[in-house]
Amino acid sequence: MNFPGSGPDTASAAATAPVCSAKGCRADAVWVLAWNNPKLHTPERRKTWLACDEHREHLSSFLGVRGFLKDVVTLADWESQDSPPA
Repeated sequence: MNFPGSGPDTASAAATAPVCSAKGCRADAVWVLAWNNPKLHTPERRKTWLACDEHREHLSSFLGVRGFLKDVVTLADWESQDSPPA
């Protein structure tokens, strides 16, 4: 098992690892903020921002003030929703 920064494929893993959507942040994403702009999107449409622990509240507030925020879930939970049942 390779840990971050320990294997020869570190660069390729870093390029594909989800990162926080906050401007200038390159931290690993832990949260998914699902949102939509009701003036542009149908009610069922969900756009997503990713957030690290540090930026989750800031990004949630930004979307919430505008009435865009629909849900906040962990990245693991979000990814498991996309997986077909075993």
